[in-house]
Amino acid sequence: MSQTISSIADRNRIEKLVRQTLRKYLTAAEPTDGYRPKLVVNISARHVHLRPESVERLFGPGAKLTPMRPLYQEGEFAAEQTVTIIGPRQRMITNVRVLGPCRDYDQVELAFTDGILLGIDLPVRRSGDHRDTPGCWLMGPAGMIRLEQGVIRAERHVHMSPRDAAYYGVQHGDRLKLRVVSRCPTVLEGLLCRVDERYKLEVHLDTDEGNACDLPSATYVELFK
Repeated sequence: MSQTISSIADRNRIEKLVRQTLRKYLTAAEPTDGYRPKLVVNISARHVHLRPESVERLFGPGAKLTPMRPLYQEGEFAAEQTVTIIGPRQRMITNVRVLGPCRDYDQVELAFTDGILLGIDLPVRRSGDHRDTPGCWLMGPAGMIRLEQGVIRAERHVHMSPRDAAYYGVQHGDRLKLRVVSRCPTVLEGLLCRVDERYKLEVHLDTDEGNACDLPSATYVELFK
């Protein structure tokens, strides 16, 4: 009897220690202000960013981008204007949406399968990194321009505010993983953290990645280290 009572006491002590340890760990992991970010995961389809002078060359003198609908990030929009992308051997993709506002560089963002169609070997780059990247021709209703570089497959990334970054325990340039629970459950690694006061929490995947994990049918998404 005494051995049974002793065993129960030992077990109770162990369970108490485990509960205390878990409580301490979970409390430390929780944000002190109770903040819970809203995670949005979107598919970023093929698109083009343009300089103001490129807009005029493609759509005519004095042309400016006309907002068609706002995007999730504040101040960004899908424009009414579209272009045709022409790759080697005159392979082309028509009606590619231009996104605004204008930038100080021209950039074409495509999925891997787009590159195969066009005959372009796409490097994976963060936006704005055009080192050793291929070019293409862009055609609009008023003219054509030749890009010497700037055609990329944008690496998967997550926009986040400093508060979001603190919640996940990361800094600008760090990497996170994304779990997608769907008919094709998937874990995507190496999401680049892009931290800025202007950003709302949003993951960008390209069309191939979104299709591979069947993002439209997802019932749960989670960012984690």
